[in-house]
Amino acid sequence: MTFKAAAIQMCSGVDTERNSADMERLVREAARQGATYIQTPEMTGALQRDRKAMRAQLRDEATDVVVSTARRLAQELNIYLHVGSTAIAIDDPQQEGGRIANRAVLFAPGGKLVSTYDKIHMFDVDLDNGESWRESSAYQAGAEARVATLPIGKLGFAICYDVRFPQLFRTQALAGAEILTVPAAFTRQTGEAHWEVLLRARAIENGAFVIAAAQGGVHEDGRETYGHSMIVDPWGKVLAVAGGAGEEILVADIDLSAVHAARAKIPNLKNAREFTLQTVTEAVGGVAA
Repeated sequence: MTFKAAAIQMCSGVDTERNSADMERLVREAARQGATYIQTPEMTGALQRDRKAMRAQLRDEATDVVVSTARRLAQELNIYLHVGSTAIAIDDPQQEGGRIANRAVLFAPGGKLVSTYDKIHMFDVDLDNGESWRESSAYQAGAEARVATLPIGKLGFAICYDVRFPQLFRTQALAGAEILTVPAAFTRQTGEAHWEVLLRARAIENGAFVIAAAQGGVHEDGRETYGHSMIVDPWGKVLAVAGGAGEEILVADIDLSAVHAARAKIPNLKNAREFTLQTVTEAVGGVAA
C-alpha cells in the first residue's frame, strides 16, 4: 500500500472561524497536490491563552466549526482528513468549570467519522525561560489510546506532549500501527532541544512512519511555537521537514512495505521480553544490601 500523506503547518490565531478558513484553504491545496491523508496541527481551531475568550468560542463536537468543515472537506475531496486537535466542549461550553477535551478527529472519504482521540498527557511544565504551562487546568486528560484500521494502513493517535511517553507508541505498534501521528504545538525552547530527535526515536523504536503537523511562529496570543512539521520513515530518515514559522504543506509518499522491511531487519517488537526490576542500595562500607 502506497499513498501520499500531507502534514499541514499553521500559525493559528485566536479566531476559530478564521483558522477554519485557513485550514480549508491549505487542505484543498494539499489535496490538489495528490495527498489522500492530510493532517493538521494540534489546536487547529485556536491558540488562545485567555480562558474566558476561549470558552466563548467553545462548541461541542456536533457543532464545532473546525469539525464540521473537516467533515465536509473529507467528503468533497475524497480524503482522510485528520484534524490534529481542537478544543471541544464536553459539557455545556458556557458552564463555569465545564470540561474541555484537546481532541483529535479523523474523517474518512465520504465524511464518515472514523475516530476521535483525547490527548492523554497534559503539558504541565515550568521552563528555564520563565514559560509556565498548566494544560491540566483547562483540559480533561484522555484515558484511552487509539489505533484506527484503515484501507491505507493502521494509524495510531497521539498529540504533542504525548511524544515524550514512548510506552504509548509501543502499545500502538504492538497493536499493529504502521503510521504514528504527532500533531503538535511545541514551544520554541523545547522544540529546538528535542522535537526532531523525539520524532525520529519514535519512528526507529517502532519501525513505523511518523507524521507530525505542527504549529509554527509567533501567535496572536503571544506564544511562540517551533514549527518544523515533519514526516519520518520507519528507518528514522526525515522524508520532509518544514521551516520554523508560517504556513507550509509537506507531502511525502508513504510505502507501507518500508514498515515491514524495517521490522524484519530489527525485530525489536518481537524480541521484547518480560523482566523484573530489583533495586540495590549500597550499604555503609560498600557492601550491597
